[in-house]
Amino acid sequence: MPNSVAQNVRTFDTRPEATVAIESPLAYSYQRSKAPKPNSHGRKGLVVRERPLLGHLILRGGAIVLDEALREELGINLPGQPQGLVLDASGERSVQWLSPDEWLIIVPGGEEFELENRLRARLGDAHYSIVNVGGGQTVLELSGEKAREVLMKSVVYDVHPSHFPVGKGVTTVFAKATVIIRRPTEDCWELVVRRSFADYCYRWLLDAGEEYGIGVAK
Repeated sequence: MPNSVAQNVRTFDTRPEATVAIESPLAYSYQRSKAPKPNSHGRKGLVVRERPLLGHLILRGGAIVLDEALREELGINLPGQPQGLVLDASGERSVQWLSPDEWLIIVPGGEEFELENRLRARLGDAHYSIVNVGGGQTVLELSGEKAREVLMKSVVYDVHPSHFPVGKGVTTVFAKATVIIRRPTEDCWELVVRRSFADYCYRWLLDAGEEYGIGVAK
């Protein structure tokens, strides 16, 4: 099979040609469920915020060749250990270890397709896979002093700082849904959830955080 044909076969342009109205996975949730405003306690207040419509890519292959390609095209390396999470200087782009040959890349919305093409060009004939999963996932950010208490109510995984430091991410069960929990900074946690579970997880957070005065930032 000619290289040009193979490239067309394995690359799928998910960008619509026509102008299509785009809504976040929680657009309906804000209408049907309460969305209390954040309190006035600054960083101490418990806040949930959706980071919608980001670019999500699943990258699989050999770590050595993928690490070199990511360093050249994204400016960051693969995590150096299992369950690792690496962010760029801006905190807007990240790479997370999911399994021995699988990583999740999250970038600002609109960057994912061009990044995928650049990685494919860089990787050439290497054995790898890149899948755009952004349409099926969203990110819920939980911040504030009581964020860990809410997670302790909700997940089976140990989120104590000694076991879950900054720069770690795991796939686990949140309530009755499978989610990816990440800790990018000291006082911030992220939940990468399936689009179909976004409303469920959002309403669960509102209920679990009600005693702490949880607020919603849009």
